[in-house]
Amino acid sequence: MFKNFRNNYYFGKAGQGDLTPEDMPTTRSQLFSVTLRTRLPQLIRLNVVYALIWIPTLIVLWLMGSVLLNVLGKYFGAAESAEAAATVNPANFWPEIYGAVDFGLLLLFPCIAITGPFTAGVSYVCRNWSRDEHAFVWSDFKDAVKENWKQALGVSVITGLVPVAVFIGVRTYHNFAMTNWIFIIPEAIVALFGVLWALSVTYMYPLMVSYELSFKNLLRNAFMLGVARLPMSVAVRLLHCVPLLIFAAVLWFSGLSMTVLSWGPMVLVLWYGLLGLALSRFVTASYTNAVFDRFINSRIEGAKVNRGLYQEEDVGEPEETQEQKDVH
Repeated sequence: MFKNFRNNYYFGKAGQGDLTPEDMPTTRSQLFSVTLRTRLPQLIRLNVVYALIWIPTLIVLWLMGSVLLNVLGKYFGAAESAEAAATVNPANFWPEIYGAVDFGLLLLFPCIAITGPFTAGVSYVCRNWSRDEHAFVWSDFKDAVKENWKQALGVSVITGLVPVAVFIGVRTYHNFAMTNWIFIIPEAIVALFGVLWALSVTYMYPLMVSYELSFKNLLRNAFMLGVARLPMSVAVRLLHCVPLLIFAAVLWFSGLSMTVLSWGPMVLVLWYGLLGLALSRFVTASYTNAVFDRFINSRIEGAKVNRGLYQEEDVGEPEETQEQKDVH
């Protein structure tokens, strides 16, 4: 009994017929719904593998959040007590906040840098699943890591450096702008670069596992797609942040409740540890498949488009019956 359950879980039930061409999804939303329902158990298994590489990042984020909360408690808590307020210098508030963020971002850099090859593996598997193609959870993931680790490592190293560079750059130019307004221009440029990188990285891993591109062309095409699809690029990035935004909203409206502060991070860790990371990659793959069909595959001679969607040629010519063959 257990053996049959295991085989059904991993390989599906035997004797189930394939969908006829007429039953195939006709829209992207239908394709996403069908493939998500079909691949949900496999996404959970893939997420568990992928989440392991993010453990160092979660630890650093937890430490960084604890330090920031301690600083906030030190200064805002002191305001409620005259004796405590006498021992706190308000001028040190922002230096301590900046110091905590600087230290946290520096620790995050190597943690994010090592995730790139594994993100490429997950992106390849999710790309196939999102267009209703086969992919093994482990073997295809491993092969994609081997084939793309160099470019993926380059992307993740830059991704780890960008928050550090943007935070330091914006803070430095902001201080200069206090005495000379002209420094607002480089401050805005640095901030804009951070935003553009965050939008463009959405396309980098799907491009990496779908096309043979040099690292330069990979970045260039990702930036072009990020700008060309600006509203949707922003929407996809915000969609990935929905659990964090919900937590922030609940925390804000609860008045920094200790119950929310205690249980909220645990719920987030559980969500991302079980499904959230792989689901984000699956949503990204479903979206980028449509973008690539429109802007890239349609311009490549012989390239397939609309994989997984119903098309007239899928029906083909009806097979001749035996009687018709006898007549011929």
